[in-house]
Amino acid sequence: MNSEHREIRLSGSGGQGLVLAGRILAEALVREGKQIAQSTSYEPTSRGGLSRADLVVDTGELDYPLAVRLDLVVILDPVATNLSPESLASQALIVIDHEIKVPPWKNCQLLSLPLLQTARTVGNLRVTNIVALGALNQASKTVRPNTLEMVIRERVPTKFLQLNLDAFAAGVALVPGALETIPVTPTVSQAAVPDAVN
Repeated sequence: MNSEHREIRLSGSGGQGLVLAGRILAEALVREGKQIAQSTSYEPTSRGGLSRADLVVDTGELDYPLAVRLDLVVILDPVATNLSPESLASQALIVIDHEIKVPPWKNCQLLSLPLLQTARTVGNLRVTNIVALGALNQASKTVRPNTLEMVIRERVPTKFLQLNLDAFAAGVALVPGALETIPVTPTVSQAAVPDAVN
């Protein structure tokens, strides 16, 4: 994965807060000196349609503002699993809720985590987006965790701040545990973060 250029998608269904999570991540990236192009797609359909936030990130000038080869993907709902092989970069990192059936993607790294379950444990399914953001960033090292936390503190209403901070910390904590349980097989090369899907 090119550390200078990244294309990121946060995806799920309407009502899961993916657009907000995308804005938080975008602001954190800008604070760390990155150039950002952001686009969103939102289909409420009574809180069941596809929702996604795409970020194109670079340290220099952006050549094209839309995501075409995704390096990092979050999937919180089966409606968002319809990704063509051409839309994924080689060794793309996909963070997906563990209850979602994984399509036969090739040449990507998969991190299947209890994202929704963790949000329930924290106290509210509405913070699944922040749980996922914490896990994605912990796995990909996209920005410094304290930068993300600072943006969350500034953008989340005071009434819900502690809930969101707890959700972010819980998401971060999911990744080391997931890494410890990844089975090592002689035919699969292990990435530094999650397991590879061949």
